[in-house]
Amino acid sequence: MTVKILYFASLKETLGCAGEDFVLPSGVSTIGELRTFLAGRGEPWNALGEGRNIRAARNQRMAAPADPVLPGDEVAFFPPVTGG
Repeated sequence: MTVKILYFASLKETLGCAGEDFVLPSGVSTIGELRTFLAGRGEPWNALGEGRNIRAARNQRMAAPADPVLPGDEVAFFPPVTGG
């Protein structure tokens, strides 16, 4: 099952990439599980780790950790946006 993962803003800079096509390993079926798996890659991927203030969207809609990841989905991770 392949998904497209996008990284935005400071997360993109930290990881050194804007996105990737990613084959989900078995046992990874939710946004939260995907995030945990990616963070487990080590430095600099632990920027996605638990306790970090990172948001997620699935197919351009805000997503919760328990939301499923389905084949062909686009999942985006990004830091919260501030503005004025």
